[in-house]
Amino acid sequence: MFDTLWSQIGAVFVVAICLFAFWKGDEPERLAAGAYVLGWFASLLAQGDGKVFQVQWGVFAIDVVMLVVLAALVWKSRRVWPVWAAACQLLVVTSHVLSIVDVRPSSAAFLTVVNLAGYGVLIALAVGTFWAWQERRAAGLE
Repeated sequence: MFDTLWSQIGAVFVVAICLFAFWKGDEPERLAAGAYVLGWFASLLAQGDGKVFQVQWGVFAIDVVMLVVLAALVWKSRRVWPVWAAACQLLVVTSHVLSIVDVRPSSAAFLTVVNLAGYGVLIALAVGTFWAWQERRAAGLE
């Protein structure tokens, strides 16, 4: 996973945003960051590098669990960012479903959608953390 410069840059991006969420975020941001990091590491363990053209059921299950976590945040929190994060995660799950029902998108298209939607989840988390931090500062709680 970390064999190329681009994957290392992506890993730094993930770690930086999740650390920011743990440091400055409230409970929803911390929960989402924790779920994202756990899902990220679990998907690294579950993915089969030689199975590019096959359905990877473990990664699919992890992505569905992440969608459920984000949907629960949409349901329970009064913030806007979980809606955007859940929408991006739904794109990931939909890409897996396309492979399962044998539509067979190209592997480049599949990986592009999954990676860009993953960054969409991270950007939504970063924006939500920033807003929560600024709201606490404005209220004088920090």
